[in-house]
Amino acid sequence: MKKWLLPIVLGGIFILWSISGYNSIVGLRNNAETAWSKVESSYQRRNDLIGNLVKTVQGAADFEKSTLTEVINARAKATQTTINAGDITPDKIAQFQQAQQGLTGALSKLLVSVERYPELKANQNFLELQSQLEGTENRINVARDRYNDEVNKYDTKIDKFPGVFLAGIFGFDQMPRYKSDPGAENAPNVDFKF
Repeated sequence: MKKWLLPIVLGGIFILWSISGYNSIVGLRNNAETAWSKVESSYQRRNDLIGNLVKTVQGAADFEKSTLTEVINARAKATQTTINAGDITPDKIAQFQQAQQGLTGALSKLLVSVERYPELKANQNFLELQSQLEGTENRINVARDRYNDEVNKYDTKIDKFPGVFLAGIFGFDQMPRYKSDPGAENAPNVDFKF
């Protein structure tokens, strides 16, 4: 009877260890997916504010139609590109990031163009929207950093022993990190000429 007791106890310990490790990895993966949802939420907030910004600018200035059209089209493209949090891949993040880059560029052009309209710069609604956009850009940066932090915890867990063993058994793969835009290491060139 005693020789059967040791394998049963060891088997029970192994099962409890596997359950605990699996649950830990699932929790970290879910935290990373939630962090990605917050990244998308921050970008959605920016997209919602841009509509109001464009309307304010249109109403306050005889503005260049091409610049407004570019912002509207970029916003539409950015809102169409989404990623399922459970299916995050490097290619999908690159597509999402490319759509957001287009919107960022169009928005920058809009804000630089506004410099030519002193009455618009003094408009309280415009100033408030500009402040909201600045705050939103900061939120986006914080959300991306938090996403990368959560992915790092998850990836570290499945790369270290014994997590690597469980990840192999249960099919957990690494998650991609959000990377900076190509050329982001260079300071932007601000040009007020059109």
